[in-house]
Amino acid sequence: MKKPKWVVEKEQAKRVAAAETVWLFGIHAVRDALENPAREKLRLIVTRNAADKLAEAITASGMTPEEADPRKFPAVIDPQSVHQGAVLEVKPLNWGSLTDVALADGPGAQRLILLDRVTDPHNVGAILRSAEVFGARAVIAPRHHSAPETGALAKTASGALERQPYLKVRNLADTIVELQAMGYLVLGLAGEAEQTIEQALEGKTDRPVALVLGAEGPGLRERTRETCDALVRIEFAGAFGSLNVSNAAAVSLYASRGQS
Repeated sequence: MKKPKWVVEKEQAKRVAAAETVWLFGIHAVRDALENPAREKLRLIVTRNAADKLAEAITASGMTPEEADPRKFPAVIDPQSVHQGAVLEVKPLNWGSLTDVALADGPGAQRLILLDRVTDPHNVGAILRSAEVFGARAVIAPRHHSAPETGALAKTASGALERQPYLKVRNLADTIVELQAMGYLVLGLAGEAEQTIEQALEGKTDRPVALVLGAEGPGLRERTRETCDALVRIEFAGAFGSLNVSNAAAVSLYASRGQS
């Protein structure tokens, strides 16, 4: 009996995911990954200078690095990438299920960042840094039309990728509904919204909150907007009110901070 097309596609996706690896680069990104026991590490290539800088992390990881000539560094990554003499092949991190990250214990009120078609790895890396600083439980994005876990993202995240959950989900609108069932108040960021984040959360800062940010330009998709509990905006001091999505994420997390 022939398998349905959707079953075949699901099996193919699983095989691709199982085979997928990521090349991290740069001293800080490589060091953080080497020191992360949850990270499956496959191959480490370093120059002698980089090996000296990473000596403690390499020893702790138990890996045997391949030493490379800095003038003939293997082209396992984009030649334009600033690798600083260190690249590390790894498996993507597994952060568990939506329930695992959404209901995780931690200091302060529960906060999540949801990204709707934010595909720039530098923006997502910066958002991961802000999420870690402000204690967000996770950054969540759809599997398609989002920034994949890459060396560029890891380098911009400056270590946060190893510590801050970056969860991929099948469908963002369905995920919003699941979060609402868990008790989350889901707020979509939109420049034309009538109320600010602070106004929407007046008397509710102890509630779990998910902040949804769209790509610069198109913003949130229609279905995403309709599924959110409310649309909110960032309060601006002047007439010009536009922020890069990574800056908007940081300001939104600060504005929604709880007191618990």
